[in-house]
Amino acid sequence: MAVEPVIDVRTVPKPERHPLIIRTYQELDVGAGLVLINDHVPEGLRVEMVREFADAVGWEPLESTEDEVRVRIIRRASTPAPRVVLDVAELSDPVEDSGSVWQLPSRQRDLDANVIALAPGGEIREHTGPPLDVLIHILAGAGTLETETGTIDLSPGQIVWLPRRSRRRFLADAEAGLQYFSVHQRKQGLSITARP
Repeated sequence: MAVEPVIDVRTVPKPERHPLIIRTYQELDVGAGLVLINDHVPEGLRVEMVREFADAVGWEPLESTEDEVRVRIIRRASTPAPRVVLDVAELSDPVEDSGSVWQLPSRQRDLDANVIALAPGGEIREHTGPPLDVLIHILAGAGTLETETGTIDLSPGQIVWLPRRSRRRFLADAEAGLQYFSVHQRKQGLSITARP
């Protein structure tokens, strides 16, 4: 049996700790583990690793002392595990503000995905889209999409393709608002933040 790597991060600068641990985890063979030594229970790291790898990461607390907390981190699969990331039924509350109400949480991804909500009568002003194709799925409410050549009525269930760099303006229904799911290839440097 191979000797498990041991990472004592107590003397490693804080900004370098998580990247070091995650990099070491990703180098493990499936079924292998590493032992982490820290001066506190690494709950933030556990949350981050579960967000990134889901069930592919195993987490086993080991015998510890007050000054030396030990955890075994196990690589249970070769890739991050598939998982449910959102139940849109949880987004059924009326929207008062416009903006991103959900986004794909994983940092290690090839896609950007968001749920955008527009309050009743809200809009996304006319603009040229990014240099990549976008698909949207209308989840709730109603509204219109204005393009260079006309207007498209939007209603729940529709999937709409927004070709790269296309001109667009979204207008939400004055009573129902508009909520849609948006997905596209990840664009580095583009960050849509969720409402507080």
